[in-house]
Amino acid sequence: MSDMMKKEPEIVTFGCRLNAYESEVMRRHAEDAGLDDVIIVNTCAVTAEATRQARQSIRRMKRERPDTPIIVTGCAAQIDPTQFSKMDEVATVLGNQEKLEAKSFVGLGRAGLDLSNAPRVQVNDIFSVKETAGHLIDGFGERARAFVQIQNGCNHRCTFCIIPYGRGNSRSTGVGEVVDQIKRLVDRGFKEVVLTGVDITSFGEDLPGTPTLGTLVQKILHLVPDLPRLRISSIDSIEVDEPLYDAIIHEPRVMPHLHLSLQAGDDMILKRMKRRHLRGDAIEFTNRVRAERPDMVFGADIIAGFPTETEEMFQNSLRLVEECDLTWLHVFPYSEREGTPAAKIPNKVPKDVRKERAARLRAAGDKRVAELFKRAEGADANVLVERIGHDGNPIGHSEQFIPVVIDGPAEPGDIVPVRLTPRDENAMSGIKTQP
Repeated sequence: MSDMMKKEPEIVTFGCRLNAYESEVMRRHAEDAGLDDVIIVNTCAVTAEATRQARQSIRRMKRERPDTPIIVTGCAAQIDPTQFSKMDEVATVLGNQEKLEAKSFVGLGRAGLDLSNAPRVQVNDIFSVKETAGHLIDGFGERARAFVQIQNGCNHRCTFCIIPYGRGNSRSTGVGEVVDQIKRLVDRGFKEVVLTGVDITSFGEDLPGTPTLGTLVQKILHLVPDLPRLRISSIDSIEVDEPLYDAIIHEPRVMPHLHLSLQAGDDMILKRMKRRHLRGDAIEFTNRVRAERPDMVFGADIIAGFPTETEEMFQNSLRLVEECDLTWLHVFPYSEREGTPAAKIPNKVPKDVRKERAARLRAAGDKRVAELFKRAEGADANVLVERIGHDGNPIGHSEQFIPVVIDGPAEPGDIVPVRLTPRDENAMSGIKTQP
């Protein structure tokens, strides 16, 4: 088959950055196994709506490409493989462990494109998985930002969350493996690395010597001096240790943008969620960081309409957006998940109220983004170019994760010094300050 006619596996990814990372692992496995003309759907289970959207997309893709086998995997498939195996559109279902193993795809490759000979379901007990998350790749298609999985699973049992049943217990990649992976990425030209996982502040609890996330970050900064930019994905601020805090405050290569797993701003709701922090902890952390690093920007996950949430309780969450100056918000209307303790809590908030509160939270977040853009006008920034827009202008993010459209030529992977100017509510313009 000529290169022009050669097909590639299509990966459709729902959900988190970790899923996006693991989709690249699967792409490599599928290509190596000769599974070129297949669709792999990597599902998310964070809400019931995410699962519904995945099923809807599977039906649509099968209508559009009736002869292409569809492989379904991800958290929704791990938690409830039967619902997908019963779909006529689905050829086979892989669990979250199986999707990362080359042998799973080799077996499917032997079955050929007619996957009717393949096992209908290959999903194990995720809690039986004890090994570290060592599925490392040498990068993505573009040479700008790369995600490095340092941890998988979660030992906590928040009452609203189904994810541990899709990911299993927390298990970490060895410090040396992570450092070696980042060295390879830098050697290949990547300018920014994002540390990702399900609960990365629990990193190292299962490793000899119990290193912490702070220990890992300090090792990366020391042992990979040529890495220009390091980002840390969603963290529980209550679990930030002093080495991590020290890196956040004093190391300019750690980008001044942190995403916090807050979930709510009312103490009673936080207790009913079985979270490990209170609203005062979040305020104290953000104030402490900004006092020493004023350019720090915070985003957060917040759930609207958790069972028993009154308007007064919701107002505490809404005020937290201002009190912590939260910008890049991920807002979710509460969604019941069968099998979680929260699904059994009485006094449910009506769904229309959940949606309305979520809309108010998003509006508050948008207001803080607009204020961030206003403060950034005229400031100098370094933008990592990620892609070229439809109009030919380079597009990327600043250190504070501000989306920037650059006025002037640049290539993906370049770090371009610019002066920020207004553009619209979604991005700023960057005028190059060097030829």
